[in-house]
Amino acid sequence: MSTTPQSSNLGLNKFQGTWTKALTKHLLNRTLFGCNASDIVHFNSMGLSLSVEALLAVSTILPAPPLNDYNTTTIIDPVVAPGATWINNISTDGTINSNRRITYKKWLLSIMTGQEKNIREKITLFWSNHFGTEADTISYATMIYNHHQILRTNCVGNFKQMVRAVTTDPGMLRYLNGYLNTKTAPDENFGRELQELFTIGKEGGAKYSEEDVKTAARILTGWRIDANNNSYFDATRHDTTNKTFSAFYNNKVITGKTGVNGALETDELLDMIFQKTELAKFICRKIYRFFVFYYVDANVEANIITPLATAFVNNNFEIKPVLKLLLESEHFYDTIYIGCQIKSPADHVVGFLRQFEINFPNAISDYGDAYFLYNIMVAQLNLMGQSLVDPPNVAGWPAYYQAPEFNELWINADTLPKRNKFTDLMLETGYSKNGKKIIINTIAFAKSVCSNPADPNILVDSLFAFLVSTEIASITKSNLKTQILLSGQASDYYWSDAWNLYIANPTTINFNIVNTRLKALLKYIMNLPDYQLQ
Repeated sequence: MSTTPQSSNLGLNKFQGTWTKALTKHLLNRTLFGCNASDIVHFNSMGLSLSVEALLAVSTILPAPPLNDYNTTTIIDPVVAPGATWINNISTDGTINSNRRITYKKWLLSIMTGQEKNIREKITLFWSNHFGTEADTISYATMIYNHHQILRTNCVGNFKQMVRAVTTDPGMLRYLNGYLNTKTAPDENFGRELQELFTIGKEGGAKYSEEDVKTAARILTGWRIDANNNSYFDATRHDTTNKTFSAFYNNKVITGKTGVNGALETDELLDMIFQKTELAKFICRKIYRFFVFYYVDANVEANIITPLATAFVNNNFEIKPVLKLLLESEHFYDTIYIGCQIKSPADHVVGFLRQFEINFPNAISDYGDAYFLYNIMVAQLNLMGQSLVDPPNVAGWPAYYQAPEFNELWINADTLPKRNKFTDLMLETGYSKNGKKIIINTIAFAKSVCSNPADPNILVDSLFAFLVSTEIASITKSNLKTQILLSGQASDYYWSDAWNLYIANPTTINFNIVNTRLKALLKYIMNLPDYQLQ
């Protein structure tokens, strides 16, 4: 039987409590795809304000681009050599584009796994869900890359500038048929989604009309894509008549323009939309649901969403000030929001890889083997219901927006066993390519998260503190210690002696004793429902 979630009465006042490792981990789990033990130590030593500042300090240097790993005896890219990037080569070959799209996903997994210590990759996923596009529909891999580079470049910048760039982005023009939108045959797709999904939303006071959708479509007529996959404005296809909007937009009239000036109507449309207070609230609700919790009641609306929206408007739609206000707030660190989110497949898989510091081959110098192994991770996300850059539709993944379940949709009778199977396999066998293996190193992991792994009590507490965000009963921990680490014996030295003997004499026999027990304990922890929460 479901129950109504709780919401906090705390607002956006800056958090003044003790900056603990648990709170540090909470911040990192929400702003990064997981974290390792050294990340927690690093940010905990910085304190709250400097941690948030560092996480929002997104580098202007973008990651090295994806490479051609798809050449075979039957598939040969005639222009791009193996190991070279294809982002500057436009191909009309369907097979090559298909392979490039696959390569893009492998590359993206490598970027997410090796992310810098800032919010860029996590919030880029947020924006890629917000401006939902399907790679298979866009088809051209170069368009897909460029579309997501817009999101990555503007991820904590100015939202209005990002919307403007997306509006005439060739990938979006292709995805929502904007390049087919003409004065004789207006296409309403983008005019609708611009208002319904990208700016105003459908909640609260969003009362734009069906005529507003049609009128917006008329304004956007004339945008096309050239042979070099760049967008341009074709005045001969543009509707030059005046466009009148509904009372929701104060009956705004945008005067029709001819020639190259017709493109200016697009900016006037966005200026009009950005005058609506509903826009700021809609975006702030989406940010809140992604980074805090899906439940927005009247209390959260008044104490969090409304003041965030005010800050958004007052800062001319800059994203960073909104994030700073939220991530430093006492509301964000209320205990009811720690461990309240069900991990997305990306958080589960990439977070796991980062938690356990799984080492992949270098994605540039050894791109073939690296991409092969990253592709296995891409497949895992697909099995769990999140195909990167390919959400099911323009609205994005339902778990981010579909009420009342929201992130509960990530878990079902099919996906939960697949999550558990993935972590089990990474403990037991891992995956290999040309002698390079990705697998959990249980000994190194225990040393990284625990100050004294020889003490079974400290070890169990440390593993739970690092891997789980919820409170686990002491009796559960004690039973696990006895049954697994002590092999059913009563005295702690049954573990301590085994650990110390291995450290002093790391033979295969001594390793197997310690490794077998650690694997059993880690498997148990990661199969708990609590491990699916962050």
